[in-house]
Amino acid sequence: GKWHMGVNCKTRHDHCHHPLNHGFDYFYGMPFTLVNECQGTDDPELAKSLQDTYWFYTQMIICAVFTLVVGKLANLFPVKWKIIFCLAICGLLHFISWFSSYGFIKYWNCILMRNHDITEQPMDLQKTTSNMLKEAITFIERNKHRPFLLFVSLLHVHTPLITTEKFQGKSRHGLYGDNVEEMDWMVGKLVDVIDKEDLKNTTFIYFASDHGGFLEAHRGNNQLGGWNGIYKGGKGMGGWEGGIRVPGIVRWPGVLPAGTVIDEPTSLMDIYPTVVQLAGGAVPQDRVMDGHTLLPLLQGTEQHSRHEFLFHYCGVFLHAVRWHQKDSGTIWKAHYATPVFQPEASGACFRRGICPCFGDGVTHHDPPLLFNLSQDPSEANHLSADTEPLFDTVMRRIRRAVEEHRKTLTPVPQQLSPYNNMWKPWLQPCCGTFPFCWCHEENNKA
Repeated sequence: GKWHMGVNCKTRHDHCHHPLNHGFDYFYGMPFTLVNECQGTDDPELAKSLQDTYWFYTQMIICAVFTLVVGKLANLFPVKWKIIFCLAICGLLHFISWFSSYGFIKYWNCILMRNHDITEQPMDLQKTTSNMLKEAITFIERNKHRPFLLFVSLLHVHTPLITTEKFQGKSRHGLYGDNVEEMDWMVGKLVDVIDKEDLKNTTFIYFASDHGGFLEAHRGNNQLGGWNGIYKGGKGMGGWEGGIRVPGIVRWPGVLPAGTVIDEPTSLMDIYPTVVQLAGGAVPQDRVMDGHTLLPLLQGTEQHSRHEFLFHYCGVFLHAVRWHQKDSGTIWKAHYATPVFQPEASGACFRRGICPCFGDGVTHHDPPLLFNLSQDPSEANHLSADTEPLFDTVMRRIRRAVEEHRKTLTPVPQQLSPYNNMWKPWLQPCCGTFPFCWCHEENNKA
């Protein structure tokens, strides 16, 4: 399914960020993310935010090159031609990036790969659902006689809401509901294969989402990004419950009792140590592991999550901390920074398209906003020293936990810098002669 963790570092074929270079034995899916440009019918998504930026930098660099050339020819100031040439190349890259945003994104970003090979460029969205499902099913059938790990990262329910004709109009909740119906059908098909191959009682299945609903995704009055119920905020908001509280459904007949509801804070970081334990391995001991195995909680041998604190980030910025006070059962959450909603009472960042993590797009709180999630899961009324007798005690304990947490962090190079975010043609996956990148596996076979 969707990888979206990068592909190449220095050349088009080094595949340094590819799944096969990070422990997986087989990959079929989309190396990048799903954007409106892939469908071609909605308003441009990447282009909208990037076009103005690319064009601004292009103009600035052109002006700088022109000024340097005039100054060099008129002997106004010494400057090497090499510097002017490098600056001109940089301007050309920005110009190409600006130009490509008007139509090439579909051909360059919306692609499918099998292992290191591109199978579709651009991808055929009407066949993607069946292709993904077919690959997952054949993987199970190939590996049914030995232990396997199958990670399916569905393109559902991500905007644009790619839904096949069979499921369009099936839901009472618009296109988003249709997309959920199709996702449900896909998961059902995978579960059916597990049962048919007599793997039901030996297969641990974990279904979850990576974040809450995308509130800013709209088409007219239609909400395209899901709904977060009573919870405040949504996707891209570092701390509000609506962005981080997601479904978690586990199935393992014969081992885990059916119909059990566990109301304890867990994390997607728990998947790794859980899978390692299931496989009979041991997690590395040379580093701090932020996740904990879920098995004792799921099997009922432990009544409480091993997470006393959970740290909620937006990018590299710590926005909120959750404290599960186990002696009282209370769950507190302190917000150090929250996004500035636009309009103010909307509960989302509609004018920006998605909430930022820093700068003038966030409000810093000193003292932090404190909520008692056990009594106020909607985070509607923040507490203060005047309204909560335990305010100072709770904040002191959370502050100490943050200090201890920060000691375990190791700084790494910033991968989301402007340079790293700029499109680089020499890294572009391409199944033809660049920039003419298009192919279709089935057509090639024919």
